[in-house]
Amino acid sequence: MAFDPKTLALYPDQPGVYLMKDAGGKVLYIGKAKNLKSRIKQYFSQTDQREMIPYLISQVEEVATIVALTEKDALILENNLIKQHKPKYNVLLKDDKTFISLVITKHKWPMLQLVRYKGKPKDNGIYFGPYTSAWAARQIYELMIRLFPLRQCSDSELASRKRPCLLYDIKKCIAPCVGKCTEEQYHGHVQSAIRLLKGQNKEIVKHLKKEMEKASEALEFERAEEILSTIRQLEHVTETQHIQGVGDCDVLALHREGSAVLVAQLLFREGTLVASEHFSFHLIVSDDAETLESFLFQHYKNNTHLPEEILIPFELSQQEALEEILSETAQRRVAIRTPQKGKKKDLVEMAQKNATAQFAREQDQRSLKEKMLLDLQETLKLTRFPRRIECFDTSNISGTDPVASLVSYELGEKDNSRSRLFKIKDRERADDYTAMKQVIHRHFVKAKEKNDFCDLLIVDGGKGQMNLALEIFQELGIASVDVIGVSKDEARHDKGLTQEKIYVPHTKEPLLLDPRSPLLFLLQKIRDEAHRRAIEFHRKRRSKRTLSSGLDELPGIGPTKKRRLLQKFGSVKAIKNATREELSEVEGINKNDLDTLMEWITL
Repeated sequence: MAFDPKTLALYPDQPGVYLMKDAGGKVLYIGKAKNLKSRIKQYFSQTDQREMIPYLISQVEEVATIVALTEKDALILENNLIKQHKPKYNVLLKDDKTFISLVITKHKWPMLQLVRYKGKPKDNGIYFGPYTSAWAARQIYELMIRLFPLRQCSDSELASRKRPCLLYDIKKCIAPCVGKCTEEQYHGHVQSAIRLLKGQNKEIVKHLKKEMEKASEALEFERAEEILSTIRQLEHVTETQHIQGVGDCDVLALHREGSAVLVAQLLFREGTLVASEHFSFHLIVSDDAETLESFLFQHYKNNTHLPEEILIPFELSQQEALEEILSETAQRRVAIRTPQKGKKKDLVEMAQKNATAQFAREQDQRSLKEKMLLDLQETLKLTRFPRRIECFDTSNISGTDPVASLVSYELGEKDNSRSRLFKIKDRERADDYTAMKQVIHRHFVKAKEKNDFCDLLIVDGGKGQMNLALEIFQELGIASVDVIGVSKDEARHDKGLTQEKIYVPHTKEPLLLDPRSPLLFLLQKIRDEAHRRAIEFHRKRRSKRTLSSGLDELPGIGPTKKRRLLQKFGSVKAIKNATREELSEVEGINKNDLDTLMEWITL
């Protein structure tokens, strides 16, 4: 039964969070409000012009509310619930709990490292970052090791080396390990690296020019040439606008077209643009201010390396609450500002141009993918556009540890949230055919319950496997999913590229696409990913069974002793790596058991 707007009078007029649910109780959208009753009424007033609102409201059968004490509490609660329920129409960033940074280590001979960490960084060096992408961090790291000849070896290797390594010969390290440089010379390079990472490019170039002049005066022409080469590289790779009067700040902008939103982020450190990133979202119901608020909370809440300022294009109703939350995270003042004039306003406009340009590029790429899928629909004579494609594959060895995998692709891109792994029941009769039948039936029974179907199902195999899927669909009364089978054409070793057979319903002969066809490449990519995941899962289960069964078969090691061993060490692998003394600490393990275990470990 559709939601009855007459019940709106019963809702509280206090701050809090509302959850819109469908007929099955699934949360479709979560929002917050200063006044819950007033906010929810807006959705049903027919005056809201946002594109997705009518589509959302048509699915809503229940609106639940949670009253909060303050607007700040509502903001925190909203984002916690979004992470928990992952609603279809909310902004949801991937939960990346690790941060990528560069660190100059604390050591007599410091080194530069690229590191990931959770929470706060360790107190083992000077950290720079975190960087918005691993790619950007690697690019900076590669630049640094190209410019500055710092060691790249481990502490143990540094201590044990008797002669310089290859890096010394190719002038990528000045070999502190064997005394080829003084501590003063080495730390000069370290300080230059630190200044560059802080954006002090001009100071480094000025310092290097003085060093070059000294080398020339001392007739050390080879060294002078090396310094000149470094200066040229620096001037080339650090050609970027330095903006006076701008410190450490992140600049955000938002571009929307319909229900698609892109947020652009520019990172300035000491007035220099050091990185940029963008985040794309689709089927977004919230307005621009709500979207940006949710983004700010999710993106910065667990990041301890926050900038001094975050510049945004427009004021937010929850701006003060957000500032308070982020300042608590950073343990210092973090300001969220909307500049109205000057250089900082120019930076926001710069971010806006980036957001608009990136949105256009992504839309072009999306159009190309949609065109390819339209070609696939026409080529395979599918009854519907294959927006969402799913593929099954199975794996076993001689019928043991049978498993299956399901991978899902949305508009040609892998969707890990819908991928699944299956353990096959009734293992004694689980050949590839019966395993495939079991997992397709299990999956589509659930899909039917939720009315959540893919557009195209790919089965790894020939006509038999395809017909198997069709039989299951007929049994379940499913008529809204296309099916094809994809199999390798056996005994075709005369071609450099793999020939594939594509089986489609009601067609006697399989289709043979051009081996260079992008459509074939897409089908192979999806099928191979399902195959990879199935094999990976099978190997994991087989390895676990093999180790576990070895422990089960040991004389004198019954269920109780096995349980105590696993409680003590956590896994069979850890037991294998344990010493006799460590094993003797387990309750109930006697001398004979120790002899048995040690013999098993050494096998």
